[in-house]
Amino acid sequence: MLPSGPGAARSVVGVADDLFASLRGESAVLPSAQSVVLVLVDGLGAIGLRAHAGHARTLTGSMAKKDVAASVFPTTTAAALTSILTGSWPGEHGLVGYRVLDPARDVLVNQLTGWGSEGLDPETWQAMPTIFEKAGAAGRESFAVGVAAYEDSGFTRATLRGAAFVAAKSPGERVEAAYELAAGHPGSLVYCYLPEVDKAGHKHGIASGEWVAALESIDAALSVPVPPRVGVLVTSDHGMVDVPVHRQVVLDEKGGRLDGVRHIGGEPRMLHVYLDEGTDAAAITARWRSDLEGVADVLARDEAIAAGLFGTVVTASASSRIGDLLVASRGVWAVYDGTAADQRGRGMIGQHGGMTAEEQRVPLIRLGAFGR
Repeated sequence: MLPSGPGAARSVVGVADDLFASLRGESAVLPSAQSVVLVLVDGLGAIGLRAHAGHARTLTGSMAKKDVAASVFPTTTAAALTSILTGSWPGEHGLVGYRVLDPARDVLVNQLTGWGSEGLDPETWQAMPTIFEKAGAAGRESFAVGVAAYEDSGFTRATLRGAAFVAAKSPGERVEAAYELAAGHPGSLVYCYLPEVDKAGHKHGIASGEWVAALESIDAALSVPVPPRVGVLVTSDHGMVDVPVHRQVVLDEKGGRLDGVRHIGGEPRMLHVYLDEGTDAAAITARWRSDLEGVADVLARDEAIAAGLFGTVVTASASSRIGDLLVASRGVWAVYDGTAADQRGRGMIGQHGGMTAEEQRVPLIRLGAFGR
């Protein structure tokens, strides 16, 4: 049985189209607006947000029961954020995981931080037009407000090209800058990135005081009045679950468990497993399913593509980056490559990448001219 998502009616992939339609006064789901702001709170799941409603009164007070959307597969920033910022599925834009195979060189590449060090060209590796390039083609200005350290990164060049980048320090300063840009440039599209919740979740977990403090700071930033005729949509790329140490499964070579495995990519909640050429893929799949029964769903690449997990269209380039096996952790499990030289990831508490409702269901909150 293939795993399934939470069944939310809307997908984050359609957010950009909704915003553009609202600027034209043609949206079926959003009121018309003179300018629009897309606020992306990295790592904020709808279930986690509602569980901490008392610490996010602005957000939850503006959030109707139906104000949710489904993230993409896998629920990782590289895949999901690129889908939001291109309006396309991972099978089209090709960022199909956190660490994936570059088949031309037979090496794993990190699609968040490895662009320069691992030789990826943002212009060709992610070839789909961004929403900012689409805005420019339509004669509209666009801006991206974010953290200064990200301004010249490869991931920024892959996902934000076409936008004028504006750096600001705190969540409050970023939201203020985004609102000022939208008010001062009628007809514009403004993107505002808030990564604080995601960072706190990875380091401390979503049950921590640090995570609550990060959520409170973002809620306070979004409590300021929105300028007239500016529509604001607040969403996220994925949610998160806390993985306790006793739910960590560490893969090693004992008992031939890794026989036939060439590379293990992805991340602990959703591994991409690449096999040696000439191996019996069916036998290896059966072995992994037996070893990880109750812990994770193990899918062959063709099964995942046929099920539409990467979208209805999967390009040859994207397909070549997908693992021969995909290991999606259930519940609050995580599966680690015990042979990897770098084991720092095992210290993360909050994690994502899998297909639970906590990871897949994200808020889609309307403020300003979009408010109800």
